[in-house]
Amino acid sequence: MTFPVTSMISVEEARARILAFFERLPVERQPLLDALGQVLAEAVVAPFDIPPLDNTAMDGYAVRAVDTSGASEREPQELRVIADLAAGYVMETPVGPGDAVRIMTGAPLPPGADAIVPFEETDEPLRGVNEAARRASVVRVFKAAAAGANIRYRSEDVRQGQTVIPAGRPVRASEIGVLASIGLTTVPVFRRPVVAILSTGDEITEPGEPLQPGRIYDANAHSVAALVKSYGGIPRLLGIAHDTVEDLTRKIHEGLDADMLVTSAGVSRGDFDVVKDVLAREGAIDFWTVRMKPGKPLAFGSFMAPDGRRVPHLGLPGNPVSSMVSFELFGRPAIFKMLGKSGWERPVLRAITRDAVVNTDARRFYARCIVTTGEDGRYYADLTGPQGSGILTSMSAANGLTIIPEDQPRAEPGDEIDVMMLDWEQPAG
Repeated sequence: MTFPVTSMISVEEARARILAFFERLPVERQPLLDALGQVLAEAVVAPFDIPPLDNTAMDGYAVRAVDTSGASEREPQELRVIADLAAGYVMETPVGPGDAVRIMTGAPLPPGADAIVPFEETDEPLRGVNEAARRASVVRVFKAAAAGANIRYRSEDVRQGQTVIPAGRPVRASEIGVLASIGLTTVPVFRRPVVAILSTGDEITEPGEPLQPGRIYDANAHSVAALVKSYGGIPRLLGIAHDTVEDLTRKIHEGLDADMLVTSAGVSRGDFDVVKDVLAREGAIDFWTVRMKPGKPLAFGSFMAPDGRRVPHLGLPGNPVSSMVSFELFGRPAIFKMLGKSGWERPVLRAITRDAVVNTDARRFYARCIVTTGEDGRYYADLTGPQGSGILTSMSAANGLTIIPEDQPRAEPGDEIDVMMLDWEQPAG
């Protein structure tokens, strides 16, 4: 198969063609903590009420509200203390007229009681240490309690048979708490995608190895692997392939058991850019140039795995910023779709640029910037220094990417521009 000559396509068209290839992955059962960040495949229904019984929301005394009527600091009501009740225990003896039960937070409400008087509204704090309080046979109440005061009623959180978490909900810490509260230890979720990551180029050296003249360390594989992990996927590093068809083919075949194969470098027009040649010979090509900067040379296609699956391949540019920006725009949505997540779109806000942003060649320009909030409450964007696609520190310093349209040659200081936020915390002033 010969490599096709194609014109550049838009970011939107490239993303649509990539996403059309992917489907949601199969369901697996995961332990609760391992499911964090995955998406529920089935609705979760409560097998019982939560709370299962009426219980106290505070440490205090379980009483009949009517017995505290008219209580004040000058004229307290005195009640007989008939028992102590800790959380986890049930009391069957009813609370009668003039009775009180010393009770701890979470303990089931004794029969007959309809209010909890907090310790702070009794003479409890005046008695000293707990042991003295526990021996007291009478409690003085300084404030009248309303019926229902400080009581958590049965099923006020969850009712038996209620759908507590719908299918399709991402599992966050709060969902894990809910799942644990109904006694679950595992949950059905859509499987995390495994993303095989391969760097190419004779000039690339693994971090930790001696750096020879003319060589550079492999930043791309590690930055992309970190993005995969942060977006919910499982990165698998394949190492470095030399600039030969034979070595690249061998390394690519090692990654065909993954859900997606990502390579960096080898997709432009250089003499040794062999990824597109191997893709043309071994697989199928969809496109390989996108109207964006950085990241114009982006290949997308697929390889046939031994098990008959078509494994999607995303060929990233070799420059480290281009690699990260391209994966952000195209790899992240693909991972979200495989996870069953919606909402892969990043927040876009309007900010006033303090720098001139020059767009030289009619491609959409994603310049790295830092967005802050001005004293006037508006957002302001400052470029993070030189914008060369090899300057990785410009990415490290950024919390957003400008979106300068293809037909806009420049934005002047003071112009309002769109910024896609990478780290969405309220920009600091």
